[in-house]
Amino acid sequence: MCLAVPLKILSVEGKQAVGEAGGLTQKLRVDFVPDIQPGDYAMVHAGFAIEKLTEQQAKENLACIQEAVDAAQ
Repeated sequence: MCLAVPLKILSVEGKQAVGEAGGLTQKLRVDFVPDIQPGDYAMVHAGFAIEKLTEQQAKENLACIQEAVDAAQ
C-alpha cells in the first residue's frame, strides 16, 4: 500500500526541496507544485510533492496517520 504524507517545506532550491514531519526530514521533488515555498505544507508521495495543503489540512492528515499507527500497535 502506498501512502502520501504531509510535510512542512523547510527549503526549496529549483525543483528540489526538503520537508519535515515528526522531526524527520526528507528530500523531495516539487515538479508538480511549482509555487511551493518554505513554510508551506505539501502532500508528498514517492518523493514528489503532489498537492499544496493548508496547515490545518496537514495537521488533520497527520492526526489520521497517527490514529492508524496507534490502532496497529
